[in-house]
Amino acid sequence: MTNLLLDTRIAGVPFLLGLYSVSGIAVIVLALSLRRMGRRRVGVTLGGILAGTVLGWVATWLVCDVWDLIGLSADLVTRLWVCAFGAAVVLAGFSLVRTRWRMRLLAAVALPLVLLTAAAGVNAQVGQFDTLRTALGLGLIDPLSAAGPGLPGSERGSVGTVTIPAPESGFAARTAVVYLPAVARRARPPALPVLEMMSGQPGGPADLFTSGRFGEILDAFAAAHHGLAPIVVVPDQLGAADRNPMCVDSGLGNSATYLTRDVPNWIRSHFTVAAAPGGWAIGGFSQGGTCSIQLGAAHPDLFGTILDISGELTPHAGTPQQTVATGFGGSWAAYAAAAPTALLAAHAPYQSLHAISAVGSNDARYRSWMTTVSAAATAAGVTSHVIVSPGTAHDWHTVVYALTKALPLLADRLGLAGTR
Repeated sequence: MTNLLLDTRIAGVPFLLGLYSVSGIAVIVLALSLRRMGRRRVGVTLGGILAGTVLGWVATWLVCDVWDLIGLSADLVTRLWVCAFGAAVVLAGFSLVRTRWRMRLLAAVALPLVLLTAAAGVNAQVGQFDTLRTALGLGLIDPLSAAGPGLPGSERGSVGTVTIPAPESGFAARTAVVYLPAVARRARPPALPVLEMMSGQPGGPADLFTSGRFGEILDAFAAAHHGLAPIVVVPDQLGAADRNPMCVDSGLGNSATYLTRDVPNWIRSHFTVAAAPGGWAIGGFSQGGTCSIQLGAAHPDLFGTILDISGELTPHAGTPQQTVATGFGGSWAAYAAAAPTALLAAHAPYQSLHAISAVGSNDARYRSWMTTVSAAATAAGVTSHVIVSPGTAHDWHTVVYALTKALPLLADRLGLAGTR
């Protein structure tokens, strides 16, 4: 059910302009109030504002570039938002203690307001949450209804959650998300290709449909191609938003067996799908992209195509030492063997494996990694295709662009009739 507040587009232009305007006015009024202070106090306040700006830049640099706490380097716009927040906090802080009561009241309101504004600005930059509902994780995707005949002439697919059991792996997976094109809901559906996709970490399967808008992209493709689209299954390869089993079988969970045995077996038992590897693809974003190369390279007998969106050069869960200890039983050799480039070399030469790699043009770190992995794939005999999203970084804007551009390539590779 639509809710005016929850379904307001917090990444939309009207909301952002309104928020930016209100925050801007509050900051300007607070800044103008400095004129009532003495020259010395004004100088101290301006120095504090400059210090807050520098502190914001340094904090972002330490978190993203030195300590690498979030696994990626923030882009320029995100860094500027953090700097602006630091400056605004200092301005509001001085106003709370050195101005009249009206300005102190405004400063008390401005502090949470500038925090909300900076968060909204960063969110708009990375494209994580489109509405307040998605930000709060409320009622995003309903369970997939029982399969039934598709409506005549309908080209809109169904998106819903499902539980995929783990009889072989025992992996404690969260709920998966499935996209079924309209033709898959017919009484006698054709055998459709399969795309097994994975979101990034931290995150969950629903992210590809809420932040990545994959359902809309698939529906648009189906509408332009006689209702045809692949069946997309997004299992949980993590177990929890803050966990990373790195798509291997280890003490962190048998993620690899779950994704290559339990999930495909469940798909085959529930839907009419292609039998040969040429009709199956595996893909993902960020950590999910790393998984797609790892599993696709190791299982060409299962997957004929790989879609790697901003994947990593190696699997990791913390520092290299932490990664080896928790995910590979302390074996550096096992860790090295799990790298996408090592897996590609170990299973070369490939006869009919295809890989699509995508990355944002402003994502310097991951673009370098993509170049390395793509070159290794080509050297191993993999047919490679590269997509670069203009003006984006390691964010959901890149994912939306990549999915839109890659879907026709995937459909053609997967053998969907009528895709040209």
